[in-house]
Amino acid sequence: MIVAAGGTEREALAWLDGRPHWPGVEVFVVGADPGRRLAIETLARGASDYFVLPEDLEILSNAAGAAIARGRERRAQTSPPESGPRPEAFAALVGESPALRAVLARAGRLLPHDATTLVLGETGTGKEVLARALHEGGPRRHAPFVPVNCAALPGTLIESELFGHERGAFTDAHAAKPGLFEVAAGGTLFLDEIGTLAPDVQAKLLRVLDDGVVRRVGGTRARTFNVRIIAATNEDLAAAVRQGAFREDLFYRLNVITHVLPPLRERDQDVILIARHLLHRLAAEHGLPEPQLGVEARSALLGHHWPGNVRELKNAVERALFLSAPGPLRSEDLISSPSAPPPVGNGALPFPATLRRITAAAASATLARCGGNRSEAARQLAVSRRRLARLLAASTQNSREIPCA
Repeated sequence: MIVAAGGTEREALAWLDGRPHWPGVEVFVVGADPGRRLAIETLARGASDYFVLPEDLEILSNAAGAAIARGRERRAQTSPPESGPRPEAFAALVGESPALRAVLARAGRLLPHDATTLVLGETGTGKEVLARALHEGGPRRHAPFVPVNCAALPGTLIESELFGHERGAFTDAHAAKPGLFEVAAGGTLFLDEIGTLAPDVQAKLLRVLDDGVVRRVGGTRARTFNVRIIAATNEDLAAAVRQGAFREDLFYRLNVITHVLPPLRERDQDVILIARHLLHRLAAEHGLPEPQLGVEARSALLGHHWPGNVRELKNAVERALFLSAPGPLRSEDLISSPSAPPPVGNGALPFPATLRRITAAAASATLARCGGNRSEAARQLAVSRRRLARLLAASTQNSREIPCA
């Protein structure tokens, strides 16, 4: 990409006429004349676009980003990979348990390929870490890895973020903006929390994946893309399909290759290995002495339920580094209270009561049992996160009702 600026109108047009031919290079001309005649003249002489400063500064920035992404995609299509697959990309997934090794062995066999992939697992199990490893160890590693958390974006913005928008497409669209499909050109687009997408966005995403083209919001031009899709969720998508919360055709479109990451409680001694790895890394990052794990601390780590999995373990280790006394870490430094499941039938549920009140109370009790972790609570209840949210809302409403005398 070349941006030509400065000089008179005649000099700019003469430069366009005399410039050498660079295949695949886009030329943007920047000037101060807002007249259409000069813009048409520059386009006729081979410029890709004409921008007027300062009014078009944001549009120029977005156009330049999209041009860079297109150039990256062309290089990915025409250049052979510099080397073969890199199994060492999985080094960030620490553990020796058979459950984890089986997942990584399967993923390693797929590194030379870039098939659409679905990564499943509870919250905190390392789904994005595995997705990055699949990207870094595969043929697209020299192109971008673009993650997007579908649950973190409002429904009104997710379509614009994924597909981009044209200037004037909606009230605040003061400039055109490339979507993440364009930004990830030649690389990998990681769609985390895919199960939270609204039905209308699911339909549009399916159309994009089927057709291999993307159209910006408010635009008419279809843009082809070359992007690998890796999606992830901590929800049971098959159950969501049965409940009508997720499109069946999109599920099968994403479910080409599936990797299921095991929860930490099913990984034997991996919790000790990961804790030691985190202690070493975090102590170095914060400039703190690296403590040892005492016998009681190791026993506490093995006995904890870890509903938040590796993410929860990392938080516990980092907290212990800052707050523990000098010397080996103790059990109370890492685990503030045991996470044993509460007994069933302890009278916490209202009874006799309507079925609605009982299910709402069960949802609230399960959430408390999971330490506020909604993903884990939804998994234990075998419902989607949306369904859990509705049950919790009903529970709140019930708690505000005035009981009849």
